[in-house]
Amino acid sequence: MPTSPAETSLALAHPPLPATPAPEKLTLAAVALGLLALLAAACTADADRARLSMYLALALLSGGTLAWAALKFGPKPAGVQQDNLWLRASTSRGAGAWVLGLVLTGFYVLLYWFPAYLENLIRTLDPFSQALRGKPSDQWFLYGTFYTLAVLLMGGRALWKYRHSRYQLIRTGSVMFFQLGFSFLLPGLLLLFQKPEFYFSYFWPLKYDYLFPGTVSYLLRDGQALGVFMVFWGAVMSFLATPVLTYFYGKRWYCSWVCGCGGLAETAGDPYRQLADKSRAAWRWEVRIIYSVLVFIVLVTALLWAAASGAVPVLQPIAEGLSKTYGFVIGAVFSGVVGVGFYPIMGARVWCRFGCPMAAYLGLLQKHFSRFRISTNGAQCISCGNCSNVCEMGIDVKQYAQRGEPIIRASCVGCGMCSTACPRGVLNLENGPREGRYQASPLIHSDSLQILS
Repeated sequence: MPTSPAETSLALAHPPLPATPAPEKLTLAAVALGLLALLAAACTADADRARLSMYLALALLSGGTLAWAALKFGPKPAGVQQDNLWLRASTSRGAGAWVLGLVLTGFYVLLYWFPAYLENLIRTLDPFSQALRGKPSDQWFLYGTFYTLAVLLMGGRALWKYRHSRYQLIRTGSVMFFQLGFSFLLPGLLLLFQKPEFYFSYFWPLKYDYLFPGTVSYLLRDGQALGVFMVFWGAVMSFLATPVLTYFYGKRWYCSWVCGCGGLAETAGDPYRQLADKSRAAWRWEVRIIYSVLVFIVLVTALLWAAASGAVPVLQPIAEGLSKTYGFVIGAVFSGVVGVGFYPIMGARVWCRFGCPMAAYLGLLQKHFSRFRISTNGAQCISCGNCSNVCEMGIDVKQYAQRGEPIIRASCVGCGMCSTACPRGVLNLENGPREGRYQASPLIHSDSLQILS
């Protein structure tokens, strides 16, 4: 009990968090035991024991996470509820968030540069890898398994949490489907049938090497129809389908419905979406960095093709050096270590917002050539701030909503969370005609504009 006016004031300003019900504690205990079993698998030299520990870990993590999600969100009324996100250390850059961020970044460092430390975990998946791919497991199969499991389990959580929104249910189901089918099972089955491993849901410039001369030559080497189709698919999706689809639907068709990076951000990263910096300084850095990355990969691709033509032999070492630099700095450090490891500190879309060249490419198309926009009705806005709080791309949506201005930002991924979180139906995702796309909502009155400004 508070014993002084100061303590009373502090208690009112920061009320204690509600107690966690016993059933939820049991499910969280199962998750903790799963992590312990995973640690045992990593530290056990005996192959059979390590494999048993791995299967036990996967069962506990899966069952515990899904059961916790059902207990956490199932009994509550449907609708977006903030659940004291800014009071919990795990979701407000507290000690727990920093510990988790360190664990994630550490895992990526081991994965990319010291995979020998993960060897016991890698070997536990040999039977699964042999059945799916016809070859032993490696560090990337381990990563793909963990990545896909995270999308599926946290996707299940999102389905419970946003069950009132048909748009969110379909969108979450879509990223789960593409991650499991197109980014995990299909590439493995291609290897099983001794075909090139290919990810049909990733395109240049995100999967930058798919249009590099070396990759194209490899796919066309044997003259097989599948290899030709893969090259054709990558080129058409990058230069024809992407502009057409973005014209009609904005960048959301890819960033929020298909992409595996976005899929992990929208599922496993959902508890951290409120951490995205919405300051103008952050926006300036966003623009500087993301378009620099896009220019960098366009330059590297052009130089590699110029070198491959043989017209300028001196370009070969320069192009290869730039390619390796891009792969290390952008492909590994930025997209992996920082892009996922910093979820608990900077929000879930760090990579998508600041570094992804595909997001930059789609953003330019969306802002200048697309029919997509988020319309707002400022006359109905109550300035609650829910929309800005849930925007993981750092857009201060409330400022647009208050003025009834349409949101046409290159960074917007069209996840629709701002619309889902709005208690007044102020925001609406539209694929309307380009005429009047930049005009404010006709429903807002001039006197409201004067007050809000």
